[in-house]
Amino acid sequence: MTEERPRYADELRRLVADYAVRFAALPESIIRRRPGPGKWSIAEIVGHLVDSASNNHQRFVRGPGQDSLIFAGYAQDEWVAAQGYQDAEWKALVELWRGYNLHLARVMERIPAADRKREYIKHNFDQVAFRPMPAGDPATLDWFMEDYVEHFKHHLRQIDALLAS
Repeated sequence: MTEERPRYADELRRLVADYAVRFAALPESIIRRRPGPGKWSIAEIVGHLVDSASNNHQRFVRGPGQDSLIFAGYAQDEWVAAQGYQDAEWKALVELWRGYNLHLARVMERIPAADRKREYIKHNFDQVAFRPMPAGDPATLDWFMEDYVEHFKHHLRQIDALLAS
């Protein structure tokens, strides 16, 4: 019997391929423009997606070996500022974003379905998920990985809106 392949991993790959091509054509003046005070530029959004991939990579790999799905959070604005994504070399940043997310899609697929679909009552998805899940509700790593892709798409929609303005 062939193990069920998570559709969200394929969707992540498709989105990365599509947006990597689009990002390659963007001029510096567009990627560095902030839409307002305290708002991220396209470069900073892509950097945030690298940070998100980094944090979720560890969560996805560690999750199956834990008794709960409780994971550390991180200060997103501080991470973006500390790493200077606004001034990062664009081509290198896009390649990091591309490579990390393609690796994450591979990691998602490699986790056995039984581990992805195992239910946990103890989790902190009310704090660390893009679509918060109430504490105490049954949660799975599968749901959390899909949530990662939803978060990814949210930020791509932000980028699309910045490009349209």
